[in-house]
Amino acid sequence: MAVNTSRMDEEQRLVPKRVTILRLLRYLLAYKKRIILVLCIMAGTISISMITPLLIEKAVNDYVAQGNRTGLLKLGAGAAVLFCLFLAGTKARMYMMAKISNEILVTIRNQLFDHIQMLSFHFFDSRPVGKILARLIGDVNSLKDVLTDSVTQLIPDLVTVVCVAVIMLVKNYRLAMAALLTLPVLAAGMFLIETTAHGLWQIYRKKTSNLSAYIHEDLSGIRVIQSFAAEGETRKVFHQLTDEHRKAFVDAVVVADGFGPVVEITWGLGGFLLYFIGIRMMGADTVGVGTFLAFSTYIAMFWSPIRNLSSFYNKLTTNISAAERIFEIMDTAPDITDQPGAEVLPPIQGQVEFSHVSFAYQDEPDKMILKDVSFRVKPGETIALVGPTGAGKTTIVNLISRFYEVSKGSVLIDGVDVRQVTLESLRSQLGIMTQDNFLFSGTIRDNIRYGRLEATDQEIQEAAKAVNAHDFIMKLPKGYDTEISERGAGLSIGQRQLLAFARTMVSRPGILILDEATSSIDTHTEILVQKGIDALLKGRTSFIIAHRLSTIRKADRIFVIDEGKIQEEGSHEELLAKKGAYWRLYCSQFR
Repeated sequence: MAVNTSRMDEEQRLVPKRVTILRLLRYLLAYKKRIILVLCIMAGTISISMITPLLIEKAVNDYVAQGNRTGLLKLGAGAAVLFCLFLAGTKARMYMMAKISNEILVTIRNQLFDHIQMLSFHFFDSRPVGKILARLIGDVNSLKDVLTDSVTQLIPDLVTVVCVAVIMLVKNYRLAMAALLTLPVLAAGMFLIETTAHGLWQIYRKKTSNLSAYIHEDLSGIRVIQSFAAEGETRKVFHQLTDEHRKAFVDAVVVADGFGPVVEITWGLGGFLLYFIGIRMMGADTVGVGTFLAFSTYIAMFWSPIRNLSSFYNKLTTNISAAERIFEIMDTAPDITDQPGAEVLPPIQGQVEFSHVSFAYQDEPDKMILKDVSFRVKPGETIALVGPTGAGKTTIVNLISRFYEVSKGSVLIDGVDVRQVTLESLRSQLGIMTQDNFLFSGTIRDNIRYGRLEATDQEIQEAAKAVNAHDFIMKLPKGYDTEISERGAGLSIGQRQLLAFARTMVSRPGILILDEATSSIDTHTEILVQKGIDALLKGRTSFIIAHRLSTIRKADRIFVIDEGKIQEEGSHEELLAKKGAYWRLYCSQFR
């Protein structure tokens, strides 16, 4: 199975930027009513800004030139009112769009999280958790400015540019053409910068993802790092990753910052050409002073939004790679899904059958983990799976839970193929306890209840008593209401495992799967737990994976798994009598 590590750049499929931008902007359509209101407010503010130069022209040519103070004062009062309306409208639309953009970010993050929850184990097995977090948190946050500015900046600035250009062409097309001669230079420069910067920002996002993944990995394994005094090595790797991250950021910023100078240079050239052509070629006498002032204002009004548009274009170039990474996960189809027409699995009776099952990971189809495995388990029967590491024991129980899909053959529960029933109805009836005794931050009561959310306090205590966890829980400061972290700080490894056991027990499973479930419990406690298991699981089908053979002597049947096949099958006494693979394993442990 191909695995991406915290020090490896992620591979990313190429998607046209236009497709990503349109997909991102579709989220705005859900808020079209509010956006229409924002656009109406913007239309008013743009109209006010458009007539401002005309007011200046009229003030200079009609009132100042003729000494009409009364008219000038009235015009000034009207302009002040318009300015106040402009400020109020601008503030209102900015507030409304900020609220809309934050709601869209929540929507995108919720959709991404919900989709990640549905992805199969293969997705999580093939990449560090930190890289998933980088997309869920950092990449989503980076879209805020793009969403906000797409309405509050892109639309008004585009409208302003078009309106100003039309007004300038109507008033004096020669002066207008002189002022706009540098636009082709601007377009060429921006295209060149964007093409280069987009690739550099993609690299930067990958380096950010690597850094996040390594930090998460380092903090999760801090006990191992300190136990082996490996702080120096981890610092070395961290500094290397931060250097790569810094370099990627600098490389991208150096190119992206070229947008500003290109705009300023073309703006300056446009202003120069306006006055050069207007004064030297057309003659100063042919154009009024007010007209020149109006055109000077219009040039500023034209190039200011152009500068804003270049800034938005820069943000888009910077953050479009984040949107690409988000949508890439959203477009990752779960390997395991409810098939069309899947039905709800009735209450499990407990019969399990493997019919010529073979399994290989998707990215390594030629490397078979299981090879033509067949067996049938009767309801209430206890099956133990033993064998060397990597033989395929855990794969068998994962296929029962449909965490992975069989490559060939079928897995049946009560005669029904697990692919023909809904995942929720299947997994809700299975009690699964793995080697990972993961606990959630919260109370001990909440952690046990996680096995069945509607479980009562009495049922929680009964489950804890069955696995011998009740006594140590009651010795804690607040008993079942004691707060613990996900690391289970203050609890021993055995105690954490017992809590995980109680969580599985409270789910009342039709089929129980224990994968090295007692590996962290001392022998004395294990004997007590085993008694509780025997009473609680009476009449339930169970699969037990164990390397300590002393824990499986009472199993109805023992499967010896090796090289992806069942090499031997029988009870403890029967297999010892054969003096085969199981006998050799048993002798090696009790020599």
